[in-house]
Amino acid sequence: MSPGELFRTLRRRWYVLLLVAALATAGGVQVLRPTRTYVSSAIVVLKPPVTGNQPNQLANLQPPLAAVSYAAVQQLQSPAGTAELRAAGVEGTYRLIPRNSGTSVTPRYLIPSLQVQAEHAESAAADRAVLKVVEAYTKHIADLQAEQEIPARARMSVTLLVPPTAVEQIGTKSRQLLGTALLTAVVAVAAALWTDRLVARRNRRRRDGADTGSEHPAEVRVPAAAPAR
Repeated sequence: MSPGELFRTLRRRWYVLLLVAALATAGGVQVLRPTRTYVSSAIVVLKPPVTGNQPNQLANLQPPLAAVSYAAVQQLQSPAGTAELRAAGVEGTYRLIPRNSGTSVTPRYLIPSLQVQAEHAESAAADRAVLKVVEAYTKHIADLQAEQEIPARARMSVTLLVPPTAVEQIGTKSRQLLGTALLTAVVAVAAALWTDRLVARRNRRRRDGADTGSEHPAEVRVPAAAPAR
């Protein structure tokens, strides 16, 4: 289709463009007035036990600790873990993000720290959700060690390094409006072309039906004359 044909098609189906533009305007109101959301974030770290040979709890954080931490994360991200968190009252969207402190040479999780995020319409609810996820994570770490019958003095512990703090999510309205405008243009052109093709197809069927009817005219019967008496 040439640009001229496209322009003529859009001019014929101006009402389709107007309808799509009206619907997009109604949707643009939601873009200008988005729903307010808050994202709360906290950081926890899994620390080894204090021993006489290694009194500094942060001086000997090795990949095995990160592996244990990631095992607990996988449990919470499983369907059973999701159901557990929902039953505990965790609402909205939440994420568990292991923090990678490795280098380009050794890209591994050397420090078993974990970032927990939660998104909610209320800031207090987002903070509560983060704390509930941290509580569930701590419980899984304790259960893993209890299953191995590790003595209490030799067990790893979970420490909250950064408490949860909710921050309001503010999107860029100009980008959202630009995206809405581009999407509206694409949908409007596609709808106009589809409508024009549909109308043309129906008109063609009507013409074909009319031509078929004219090729077989109805026979006209002339009544026979009555015999003379």
